[in-house]
Amino acid sequence: MGDIGTWFSTLPTMTKYWFGGTIAVSLMGRFGLLNPHWLILHYGFIYNFHLLPYSFYYPINPATGFHFLINLYFLYNYSLRLETGMFAGRPADYLFMLLFMWTCCVIVGLLAGFMVLMDAMVISVLYIWCQLNKDMIVSFWFGTQFKAIGMVELAGILIGHFYYFLAIKYPQDFGGVTLIQTPQFLYNWFPNQRGYVAGFGQAPQFRRPDRGDDDRGGLFRGRGHTLGN
Repeated sequence: MGDIGTWFSTLPTMTKYWFGGTIAVSLMGRFGLLNPHWLILHYGFIYNFHLLPYSFYYPINPATGFHFLINLYFLYNYSLRLETGMFAGRPADYLFMLLFMWTCCVIVGLLAGFMVLMDAMVISVLYIWCQLNKDMIVSFWFGTQFKAIGMVELAGILIGHFYYFLAIKYPQDFGGVTLIQTPQFLYNWFPNQRGYVAGFGQAPQFRRPDRGDDDRGGLFRGRGHTLGN
């Protein structure tokens, strides 16, 4: 248990709470410690501001257990890669990305009748990572095959692309203005960590702080970087 606690404590902030919260809330719903009716998305909880439970819940049963593990694998692996790569040293920017895509997932979920957000959220994060690492070859467990894409997964891809276009592609490729920016209050809560520099598809590196750096500079400054390795 000590090794698990040490490993968990080393995870970056947002990945740690998302990963840990998903496991905790899903297991509490599975074993009856929380009422599953309180953990799914519907209009009544929006009106009552019950936002936290269904943000982390996935219904675990014999038919969904393996899919839940697959989701956890993708959540941990690709959220960790984003938070320690492109978003290294910028927890507020990463949290804003998650909140933006979560808001889109809630809206689409209410309109389309999706009661669980985990699939769409994980696919959205995976899509962002794939767009920033288009040339990287990845493999998965033993050539595991999956069913054709469903509506929830499609919603996740569209939401991920919506964020990617507004925050990255439109400003960089089309020379447009930045259409979405991290609010200042998130920087107040999670200030930037100086000394990090990370490019798309690259591991973060340390550098000396520049007196001209501005903690509110946002995600993308200066020239772009080549995708992939």
